[in-house]
Amino acid sequence: MRLVARSAARPWRHALVSASVAGALVFALAPAAEAASSPPQSCPRGYVRIVCVDLTHQTMWVQDKAGKRTFGPVPIRSGRKAFPTRAGMKKIYAKKVKEWSTLYNVSMPYSQYFDGGQAFHAYAGAMSDPPGSHGCVNMRYSDAKALFSVTRTGDQVYIWGRKP
Repeated sequence: MRLVARSAARPWRHALVSASVAGALVFALAPAAEAASSPPQSCPRGYVRIVCVDLTHQTMWVQDKAGKRTFGPVPIRSGRKAFPTRAGMKKIYAKKVKEWSTLYNVSMPYSQYFDGGQAFHAYAGAMSDPPGSHGCVNMRYSDAKALFSVTRTGDQVYIWGRKP
C-alpha cells in the first residue's frame, strides 16, 4: 500500500514543480514584456506637449500636460559611442519635411532639430542597426512622419539615460 501512495504522489509532486517553474518563468518574463510595450515614466509633466526620449530603452513618445501619452512609444536609434545623443531639456527649433545632411551626405526626411545639428528624423534602416546615428534620434519613416504632424516648433524635448 505504501508503494502505491509513493508512486501516486510522484506525478502530483512533478506537476506541482512544473507549475511553479512555469509560474516563475511567466512572472520573470512579464516585466520584460511590459517594459517593451510601456517604457518607464521618467519624463517631466506640466508641459502642453513634450517629446520624451528614453535612451536606455531606445524608445520615444509624446505626452500631454497630465503625462498621458498622445503618441508612441516607438523604437528609436540614437547616437553611437563617438557621437552620443545629448541628454537634457531641449526645444524643437526648426522643422523641415525634406532635409539633406551635407556633413554626412544623407537624406533626413521629417527632420525636427532640437540641439545644434541633432534632430529627430526618418531612417531607412532597422532601428537596431549598429552602431547608431551621429547624434540624431532616428525613427522609422512612418513614425517620423507621424511625429512631425504631432509636434510644433517650440515644443519641449526631454532626453535621458544612456544608449545600451
